[in-house]
Amino acid sequence: MKCHDGDPAPREARMRVPALSVPPEAELAGREPLLLHRPGPARVHDYFLGGKDNYAADRRLAQRVLRVLPQSAAAARDGRAFLARTVRLLAGRGIRQFVDLGCGLPTADNLHQMAARHASGTRVIYVDNDPLVMAHARALLIDDGNIAALRGDLRDPTAIIESPEWRRLIDPREPVGLVFSSVLHFLHDPYGPVAALGAVAPPGSALVVSHATADFDPGIGEAARLYGEASLVPLLPRRAADVERLFGPFTPLSPGIAPVARWRPDAPSPPSGPPLTYGGVGIRGNPLG
Repeated sequence: MKCHDGDPAPREARMRVPALSVPPEAELAGREPLLLHRPGPARVHDYFLGGKDNYAADRRLAQRVLRVLPQSAAAARDGRAFLARTVRLLAGRGIRQFVDLGCGLPTADNLHQMAARHASGTRVIYVDNDPLVMAHARALLIDDGNIAALRGDLRDPTAIIESPEWRRLIDPREPVGLVFSSVLHFLHDPYGPVAALGAVAPPGSALVVSHATADFDPGIGEAARLYGEASLVPLLPRRAADVERLFGPFTPLSPGIAPVARWRPDAPSPPSGPPLTYGGVGIRGNPLG
C-alpha cells in the first residue's frame, strides 16, 4: 500500500471521533509547549485508526511506516478489537475496575464504553504521559465520577499507584484489570513497571498486554528505525518468550501469547498480512478457565 503526504488514512481505518483543534503554538497547563513538529506515538496510532487528532509530522511518519509495513493500519484495528474482546471477557469474570496504562488518544470506542456494554458501575483510570492525550481525554472522556485521566509516566509506577486518582477509584480489595495496549514496546525496560503495578493487584486481577513483534515480518525492524529517528521514541519489538515474561505471577489464559487477531476471535477473518502484534491476558491466582 502506497501512501503520500496529505493523503487520508486508509478508508477501512476511518472512524468518527470528535476532534479538538490544537494549533502548533498551543501550550497546555503549566505553559508546557506541544512539540507538534515531531511525531508522537499516540498521534501516529490515531492516524492508523483513521482519527483526526494528528498533525503533519505524525502523518509523514505513519505514511513512511505504511510503505514498509502496509498492514500497519489493519494491525492497529486488530489491536483495538483484541482490547474489546478482553474487556468483555474480564467484565464477565466480575472485574469492575480498570487502569488503561498508556491509553493514547480517545477513539470512537474507549475502554469505559467497552466495559459499560457488559457491566454497570465500572471504574476506569486513563493514564498517559503525553500532555495532548490528557487534554483530549479530560475533554472527551470524563463524563462522570467513575472515570479519571491521570498524566503519569509508566517508568514511575509508584507515582501512578500513589496518585489521588488511583486512591479514589481503585479499591485494593477488589480485582483490577491492568491494561497495557500497544505501549510497552516503547520502553527499554517494561518488566519493572509491569511487575510494580502487578504487585499491588489482588488475586483475581488481570493483566492485558499487546506488544509489537518482529517474529512474523522482519520489515518491522526498518519501521522501528524510521520511528526512532523521527520521533526520538524507541520502538522495540519483542519475541513471544519475552512478551510472556511480562506476565510474571499472572497465569496466561488460553491460547497464551498469540497474534492479537488470533486471540479468541469472534469470527475468523482473512489475514491482512503477517502479524505485527502479540496479545495475551493473564489472571493473578487460579484463572479458572
